[in-house]
Amino acid sequence: MKMVLDIEVKPPAARIDYTDGILLTGSCFTEHIGQSLSDLKFQVLQNPNGILFDPLSVASSLVSYIENKRYSAGDLVFLNELWQSWQHHSRFSGVDRDAVLEGINRSQQQAHDFLQRARWLIITLGTSFSYRLVDQAAPVANCHRAPAGWFQKNLLTIEETVVALDSCLYRLFRLNPHIQVIFTVSPVRHIRDGVIENNRSKARLIEAVHHLVNKFGQLHYFPAYEMVIDVLRDYRFYDIDLVHPNYQATRFVLEQFTGNYLNERSVVLSREIEKISIARKHRPFQPSTDAHRQFLKLHAEKTQALLREYPFLPLQEELDYFSRGSV
Repeated sequence: MKMVLDIEVKPPAARIDYTDGILLTGSCFTEHIGQSLSDLKFQVLQNPNGILFDPLSVASSLVSYIENKRYSAGDLVFLNELWQSWQHHSRFSGVDRDAVLEGINRSQQQAHDFLQRARWLIITLGTSFSYRLVDQAAPVANCHRAPAGWFQKNLLTIEETVVALDSCLYRLFRLNPHIQVIFTVSPVRHIRDGVIENNRSKARLIEAVHHLVNKFGQLHYFPAYEMVIDVLRDYRFYDIDLVHPNYQATRFVLEQFTGNYLNERSVVLSREIEKISIARKHRPFQPSTDAHRQFLKLHAEKTQALLREYPFLPLQEELDYFSRGSV
């Protein structure tokens, strides 16, 4: 009996290699993909502005990296006893204004430098709803728990999303003509907007992204949203909040991604690195035994062998751990 629908994933002609830089930006589901790739020791930079949900915020942040924008004190607001940026996640907020600016501008510089040489950009869009400051008519990426009356909520049209991203992509390709872009739509439900409104929001994102993918040869679509909503299609694949995909669902999506977007060498290598990573996280009951020392010695040798063949892999921390305990 057939229990799930089939889904066609169209891999790019050239797939991701371990030597490629990958910048990821967008919603919280971006960080699931980014953390998985980081754990597998890919060259990853994720969410230089922190988590972003709507297309205007994503496009604005990418333009700021392209231009290497420098933020100043006038770009910050003092709110709830913290200095905050309307364009950044609260992880950048703090009590010291100069430290906040330093952290933001350091991240900007890192993103600019990384984007110039990156081979891949992964954009995960979460919602078509955008917020604007009423007194400035300016879109914000994060409301920072400010009073609701400060903002106007707007459901972006397909055209507005296409225009924002289209303009951003043209500038991106001038900066880095060789970069490939993978779009995804987050399967996380924005249920606070309402069930009907969430579906309208996701539908607009999907239509806008496909319009762009059909326009640019360097754009690709990875159907993370469809995998959870239409292939898995069951609340047992969601956390208790019925909003966020659980571990099983996320793992399924990530396996589909690595299977379709990594080249053959990287798939094989990622499996070996995953074994090393699991061994590094192992916590023995009896660390002083010969059996554990032998375990560490074996994995130190495996790590050394990988580094000899692939010296660009950042496995020194794992090698140090295995080597210290195997002496």
